[in-house]
Amino acid sequence: MEKTNVVEGSRSPMQMKMGDELEGNTNTLRTAETFLRLLPVGLCVSALVLMLKNSQQNQYGSVDYTDLGAFKYLVHANGICAGYSLFSAVIAAMPRPSTMPRAWTFFLLDQVLTYIVLAAGAVSTEVLYLAENGNTATTWSSACGSFGRFCNKVTASITITFVAVLCYVLLSLISSYKLFTKYDAPAACRPTAPIEVAAFPG
Repeated sequence: MEKTNVVEGSRSPMQMKMGDELEGNTNTLRTAETFLRLLPVGLCVSALVLMLKNSQQNQYGSVDYTDLGAFKYLVHANGICAGYSLFSAVIAAMPRPSTMPRAWTFFLLDQVLTYIVLAAGAVSTEVLYLAENGNTATTWSSACGSFGRFCNKVTASITITFVAVLCYVLLSLISSYKLFTKYDAPAACRPTAPIEVAAFPG
């Protein structure tokens, strides 16, 4: 106990101030990360529910999201995103020191989730584009003229999905920062011998 008191007493005011600032920055980063992990939960659930309830029937026929594989993939991707976001937010909110395995796990999973949701949004956007504009090469006419309400819900679901992608891009940057700051910077190269400079008479 006496040794601990001596060590704490030997800290300079500058060291104590830097320690407080570092702790404050860590708390701010953890709060921002937790918020960014909670936000996609609501976004992905909203996009998922919009697509699940998306169907239309009229005199031209009927259409449902299950008729297209891209939209089914979007539903599954948003479900996975919502579940992972909630689980990772709970873990990130815990005031525990970030270990190397934990940092690597968050880094890898954040990267994987980013690409899964991005791919789902991109594929669904391509299908929506074809549904709105058709394809003259294959004589595929526009479907959104007949099923406008269906296409509007698809557009809303895809837009929300891309907002979730933006959150995961920011999370990937945070998890990358938290991982790679644990590694020491490479030592600077120093010359092994002094450099001699020739002196010329004036």
